[in-house]
Amino acid sequence: MLGSLVEKEITTPDYYPLSLNALLNACNQKSNRDPVMNLDEDAVEEALQGLNEKELAGAAQSTESRVTKYEHRLQETFNFYRHEVAVLCVLLLRGPQTPGELRGRSERMHPFEDLDQVQSTLQRLMKREPPLVKMLPRQPGTKEARYAHLLSGDVAFGEPELATEAAIAITSHSAIGERMARCEEEIAGLRRELQDLKQQFADFRKQFE
Repeated sequence: MLGSLVEKEITTPDYYPLSLNALLNACNQKSNRDPVMNLDEDAVEEALQGLNEKELAGAAQSTESRVTKYEHRLQETFNFYRHEVAVLCVLLLRGPQTPGELRGRSERMHPFEDLDQVQSTLQRLMKREPPLVKMLPRQPGTKEARYAHLLSGDVAFGEPELATEAAIAITSHSAIGERMARCEEEIAGLRRELQDLKQQFADFRKQFE
């Protein structure tokens, strides 16, 4: 939800701050979201209350609309630069990302010239006190490490995911072993049948010798 507020302020400033209904639609947006959510108004209002308590979002003060509208308060709380906001926004909306993914997906909010700029931004966020971004262990078969935001607290290192992958690998190895054993049994049975046929043919020939 916080990411949705940040995104809409940058990409659609004419419609920001957001009404409750507009924020609901932004949270349930199908594109640029991972995971895609299906929230209701009660869930949005509860999340807004939590963000307000953390001074990260709340009702907009300077609005002429009769409908209550909501805004984020990242700038007031953290005094971010634009590139830091862009990186955090993508992490909020899309979950853990590699620097390459962050560069491509933050293009509309802040164009990074190269990956070095993304890396330096991540380092600044990691060196905050307390840290706002964390590097996750590299997953097997991947070249780049992923980064996750810490605005909702610490994140797991992904051991369950790795454990699941290991379990799948063990299961697959076991299944392959079972299939090989069945194939060996079938081959042995075919060999026995072939030997029996040879013996029967030899006995048949003897009848005419």
